[in-house]
Parts: sequence; structure tokens; C-alpha cells
Amino acid sequence: MWSLLSTLTVLCIQMLLVMCNPLQQVLGVDGVNFSVHVENQTQVRDTMSRRHHRVYQLYSRTSGKHVQVLGRKISARGEDGDKYAQLVVEADTFGSQVRIRGKETNFYLCMNNRGKLVGMTANNRSEDCVFVEKVLENNYTALMSARYADYYVGFTKKGRPRRGRKMLPNERDVHFMKRFPPGEQPNLTTPFRFTTVSKRGKRVRATGPR
Repeated sequence: MWSLLSTLTVLCIQMLLVMCNPLQQVLGVDGVNFSVHVENQTQVRDTMSRRHHRVYQLYSRTSGKHVQVLGRKISARGEDGDKYAQLVVEADTFGSQVRIRGKETNFYLCMNNRGKLVGMTANNRSEDCVFVEKVLENNYTALMSARYADYYVGFTKKGRPRRGRKMLPNERDVHFMKRFPPGEQPNLTTPFRFTTVSKRGKRVRATGPR
């Protein structure tokens, strides 16, 4: 009996070692840097899972207006609630890389190799249309081109696009604030509603104000 138990114990330990081996390789037993592994996975295009979509406006700290996708033309002169300033943001990878599309025009915000902002049609899957969202220390958001390192989306005081390759993340021109379009703000005053099940009759009762 004891011999059988000892044999089963040894087999269980061997199985656990086999199962843990891939994890050990990722965690650095074989010299792999785990942080580098995560960064590499973040940069891989996500073609399998459902893409997460959000709708918001990008308020430019410099122009005091909102980013507009007017088709092939891009500006930052939109008023709050302007239909061309409503942007559909699509998560493009596991991490913080996104594509930004004008809800009204269906054109994507893109940046070419000269750092110029342009609009491209929705059927164009160019790498020029992928940006990395960076949350800065002052709580503003900067958008860096995923294809051209250190190329940032930015605008002048008059709302005209600036050349991305001539800017740094600490400049006001590349600072944006995400804002919900009017009427689409989440209702934070509604109390949380939950259900309870009684042991006696298993009747579901909704709690909260009627």
C-alpha cells in the first residue's frame, strides 16, 4: 500500500514539473526577461479577440478645441459635441495601441513617415494608423505613432496639425484630454442595483429606489 502511494506521489511531482516548465522559461529560469516578454506581446497585432470600441472626444490643450477627422483633413478646432469630433477608438493590441476613426466620416487618423497627420479610409489597415496612448504625469494623454518611434500627434493654437517628428511628449501641443460627447456621460448618480435570493422561496427581489 505504501509503495503504491509513493509511486503515485512521484508521478504527481513529475507531472507538476512538466506543467511548470514553460512558466519557468518565461519567468527567467532560462535567462528570459519577463518584462521584455510582456512588452513584445503588447506590440503584437490582436487579430483573434473582439476589438474593444470606445467613443470619446480628444480635447487639445493647445487649441482649446477638439480633434476633428474631416475626411482626409485633420484639425483641432471642433466644439464640444461637434459631430466630426466624435471619435471611435479601437483597441488594436493587448496593450495600449489603438486606431482612431471619425464616427461621422469613417476615416482613420493616421501619420505618414514625414510626421504629417492625414485621414485614411476605413478599409485601409495601414500601420500608419496605429498609435500608442501614453498617460503623462499631468494626467493628459499623448498619442505616439506605433510605427514611427517618437512621432507624436500635436496641434498649434489655431488647431492646425504639427509635424509629429518635431515634437516631444513634454510639449503642450501633444497633450490631450479624453472627454465623453454630450449626452453620453456615464450616470454616476444612479445607485448600484443588485438582486438577492431568499432561502425559502428563491424569489428574486431587486433592491434600490423605485
